[in-house]
Amino acid sequence: MNSKAQSSFRINLHELPRRAGEMREYTLNFPAPDSIGIPLLEIPKGEKLDISFRAESVDDGVLITGSIASIAKGECGRCLDPLAVEINQKFQELFLYQSRVSENPDDDDELFTLDGDVADIEIPIRDAVILSMPINPLCADDCEGLCAGCGEKWRDLPDEHSHEAVDPRWTGLAGWKPE
Repeated sequence: MNSKAQSSFRINLHELPRRAGEMREYTLNFPAPDSIGIPLLEIPKGEKLDISFRAESVDDGVLITGSIASIAKGECGRCLDPLAVEINQKFQELFLYQSRVSENPDDDDELFTLDGDVADIEIPIRDAVILSMPINPLCADDCEGLCAGCGEKWRDLPDEHSHEAVDPRWTGLAGWKPE
């Protein structure tokens, strides 16, 4: 079986006339077939995706403009506490008609094309979501993180908490006293 045909991100636009200016609106709701995100923060597989978009016929293809809403889960980049972040990201992509694709594949290597009447919006959605995510997600802007000495959360430690800094290169001389 062709898994490409089963993708929830593949949208059949057969009801959209191929006349410039024609428009249709779509709403999709389905669980994420795979995780979408970065190592510290992702929309997990199975999390509900709410996608709404407008498909507009233009001279060269179909312009798809929409938004995706979901919940990303992960951990704070400083204290490692679990966190959930609401995702509400816009995306836009032009899908060219096959007849508008150049004969030179190098010209169109980053362009999207319609497969007949079908547009696969997975990559534009993944790109929009991933580019909107913080590289270092935080549970709070003022998160102090973990103590490098003991690994406890700074917010749980007393104000006077400290560790004796000992350079391991000098430990061999720790008991030495000048005569």
